Amino acid sequence: MEIIDIIKEAMVYPSNDLAKLAIYIALSFAIGILFILGLVLFALGVSENAVFAVIGVILFIGALVVSFILSGYLISIVKSGIDGDEDLPEFIWKENLITGVKYLVVNIVYFIIPAIIVLIIGAATNLFGLAAEVISKTVNASVQAQANSTVVASNVVPQATMTSFLTAFSITAIIAAVVFLIFLFIETMAEARLANTGNIGDALNIPEAFKDIGRIGWGKVIAVVFLIFIIIAVINSVISGLNYYISGISIISLIVTPYLTFFASRATGLLYSDIA
Repeated sequence: MEIIDIIKEAMVYPSNDLAKLAIYIALSFAIGILFILGLVLFALGVSENAVFAVIGVILFIGALVVSFILSGYLISIVKSGIDGDEDLPEFIWKENLITGVKYLVVNIVYFIIPAIIVLIIGAATNLFGLAAEVISKTVNASVQAQANSTVVASNVVPQATMTSFLTAFSITAIIAAVVFLIFLFIETMAEARLANTGNIGDALNIPEAFKDIGRIGWGKVIAVVFLIFIIIAVINSVISGLNYYISGISIISLIVTPYLTFFASRATGLLYSDIA
């Protein structure tokens, strides 16, 4: 499927069944309500009655369960794109819940690995030691300045130290951006692999997920993923801009955001359908 066809088909797809989109929106509201009530009751429980705290925790758990269901449903939308189904999938609560938990595990793994790589690079460049030294010297100078009622000198950190810190920070930041970007593409394939087979092992098979990008074509994967992000960013920016002139119009984000979420999931499935 061509890139432009993927984007066009995915953009129209959520409108095929507005009832299911409405259910998703309602469940999203439910998460917010459960979380806010849970927070209020937990706070009351801490200060007044422990029973409120218990109820608050139960509501938190309820919000978490609903969020897993919604995540699992998005994976089923990815699956619909892979299979070429035009209809939005049904909500299958238990299955959506289990899939949502699997997807959480996948997200954690695909975040932890690049995070560890970045931490190793930061340690290798001595970024953390240099940052601690810069902060220490700045804080000490600030304390001394307050004690003596003087202004903090701008050169409290030696030039050599600051140069080393900025160099280490730049190297680490650049490598972090590249690593997380690569894992973003791999995680997109992992999401599709989970949708395609339902097997978390397939989703966590990083070498195969990486190879999937090559099978589809790096250019195509990069183009589709970036177009998804650009379209979502542009639409959200337009809404924010309109809100400046028309107060309260940002409330349509409550509908637009789920719509765009369906769009992104569908586009991911259509992208992966080339090799499924």
